[in-house]
Amino acid sequence: MNYRTIFILCLCLWCSFVYAQIGNSADKHNKNIDYREFPNPKPIDQQSWDALVPDILVSFADINMRYEKNNAPAVSTPQENWNTIAWKGERVHTQFVIVAKRKLSKVFIKAGALADNRGHRISASAVTTGFVRYVLSDGLNKDGHGCGILPANESDSSLSADGIDFIPEKSIDAYTVQPVWLSIAVPRNTVAGNYSGKLQVTIDQRAYELTYKVNVKSHVLAAPKDWRFHLDIWQNPYSVARLFAVKDWAKEHFDLMRPSMQMLANAGQKAITVSMIYDPWRGQTYDIYKSMIKWIKKKDRTWRYDYSIFDQWVSYMMKLGIDKLINCYTMVPWNNKFYYYDETAGKDTLLIAKTGTPEYEAHWRPMLADFAKHLKQKGWFGKTAIAMDERPLDDMQKVIALVRSVDKDFKISLAGSYHAEIANEIYDYCIASAEKFDSAIKEKRVAAGLPTTYYTYCWEGHPNTFTFSPPAEAAWLGWYAAAQNYNGYLRWAYNCWPQNPMQDARFSTWSSGDTYFVYPGGSSIRFERLIEGIQEYEKIRLLKAQFIKNGEHKKLQQLDAVLSEFHIKALERQSAAAMLKKAKKMLDSF
Repeated sequence: MNYRTIFILCLCLWCSFVYAQIGNSADKHNKNIDYREFPNPKPIDQQSWDALVPDILVSFADINMRYEKNNAPAVSTPQENWNTIAWKGERVHTQFVIVAKRKLSKVFIKAGALADNRGHRISASAVTTGFVRYVLSDGLNKDGHGCGILPANESDSSLSADGIDFIPEKSIDAYTVQPVWLSIAVPRNTVAGNYSGKLQVTIDQRAYELTYKVNVKSHVLAAPKDWRFHLDIWQNPYSVARLFAVKDWAKEHFDLMRPSMQMLANAGQKAITVSMIYDPWRGQTYDIYKSMIKWIKKKDRTWRYDYSIFDQWVSYMMKLGIDKLINCYTMVPWNNKFYYYDETAGKDTLLIAKTGTPEYEAHWRPMLADFAKHLKQKGWFGKTAIAMDERPLDDMQKVIALVRSVDKDFKISLAGSYHAEIANEIYDYCIASAEKFDSAIKEKRVAAGLPTTYYTYCWEGHPNTFTFSPPAEAAWLGWYAAAQNYNGYLRWAYNCWPQNPMQDARFSTWSSGDTYFVYPGGSSIRFERLIEGIQEYEKIRLLKAQFIKNGEHKKLQQLDAVLSEFHIKALERQSAAAMLKKAKKMLDSF
């Protein structure tokens, strides 16, 4: 059995168990399946280890740090207490480190319940822990961007602490810093008050204790499905099938997708990503998006469309709670290529056609009419949008005219540049962070409840969500949305995994992590911090409404003053962590 086969088998076993999910509770019966990280390209910093007195150190640590694997942190006294503030319904988190000068054969973590002095409790099931993994990463290019970096074998690579594995125990090599992610999901029915609990870290049968304390406020955060924040991170089901060596859309495929897709739903995801044609993004992912709709040109030269896969995928995601929008990509692929099955020829056939041409219209008009009919039969028409990605204005205008001529009520989505000419035609409009909406149009759109969002991509050095990005930048994104009056955020992609995502995050000429947020079977530091920022967006929204209703003008001014500091240029002068520290202190004071 070769290495790849062993690796795939381990992954299949790993992802088959139910693991901790973002939200209300966590399953505590995960199997302990391990794998080896790649060797560190950087040598052990022996000097840092010589300065560390104990052989083993267990201490709470800075949540904004990605600790280096083989460089002992400068910690003289272990920090054994963590204090935080939370709303009811909020998920709060931190990290602690296990610093080992010698090999640890068995490290086991057990979380305890929290209680206040009046007998109220937060169950131990609300507390989750995950070992942070190190993944091979690159960096930004010489100009400070994440696009156009050197190929993986030429880039300056290192290990980044990023992945979070929800396994109960593992071994740790000598001269290793092992971060552990700790989350507490405060139930919405918790009685306000001060709660305290203990975490036990057992290392080779010796126990270390850490104490966590949560001041639960009277404010209540809604369930993620009810958050107003429009989160749209693009999914790729084909990556799952490839990585776990299962057939597309078989029962095993759906079973393997469930943990990560449920985790996405529990983060407040609103949109389902549908590929309505083959390869809508011109092969920019390791796993090509196949068409979820089968296009068939019959022998009489009329068309038939098979929606069986589309129906399965949409129904599956809706059952998980992702049911606000179905974004169907795309009528304008980056290479103008459209594939279909020709019954006369008995094979798959390619059409190359530009928008506005007779060939293009002949290809799309019957499909749009049939698709609209099918969507209405399913009851999905009002939730479905024909979606485009970074397409020029001329193409967009031609597509909009064609779609409207077939059914004037079809929704249209665009992630790309801002075009005033079509701003009122787009239902779901997302622009790059460097672009600007017309303020009056943005205000009108947001007031109407239209998804009016922004995205980051490989170009931005900061803020971003690469495997090596400062973790606070992921949380900063939610604050930026609140400050700039956006009602959400978009990122490609959730799980467009490279060949070996567990160990090597590098892919093509984009900085590592650009194509995926989470790992097979687990989460990531940046995904957890992204949710932190979304929760704070929701807090800001609720507090603003409260202040306006109660006439608390001073508090509203204080909140607006802090939000005014959140603009991208500000990150050139101070870190996202420093900005968040100040802003969160103010938010917690209300």
